Amino acid sequence: MKASLRSLIGGALALGLAAAAYAEPSFHGAPATKSEYGVIFHIDGGDEATIKKTLNNVENLLHDPRFKGRTLHVELLANSKGFAVYVKHNGFEKRLKDLQEHGVLLSQCANTLRELHVDRKNLYSFISIVPSGMGEITIREAEGWAYIHPSSPESQL
Repeated sequence: MKASLRSLIGGALALGLAAAAYAEPSFHGAPATKSEYGVIFHIDGGDEATIKKTLNNVENLLHDPRFKGRTLHVELLANSKGFAVYVKHNGFEKRLKDLQEHGVLLSQCANTLRELHVDRKNLYSFISIVPSGMGEITIREAEGWAYIHPSSPESQL
């Protein structure tokens, strides 16, 4: 019985030490080694939760200390029902203007406006229109930009 107890205590001690090793990891994220980065965020959902999550993701990237002193190109592209992020009086005007002041390009797919019969006048005037959302993504990815498409918060486990 004593040997079993010693073995059990020894095993618990070993697990505790292993857990302590994971509690203080030396890894603090990948280092930013390039002088310039490009990222395109794609929003195609128009519900408030998806818009908030996407804007949070963009803001988090802009405030990541690893990019300090580096050039960071960021674009927020809306298509499909994602156009809602740019509709006047939606409550996001200040956040969008703040993003734009930080250099974020705010773009809207012209195909979406045409297909969903959205009048350009209903969008904030400071939004840029691109011919095709998919074309914009294709060009940015070919230029080496990262593509980020935040999922709807409801679709997560």
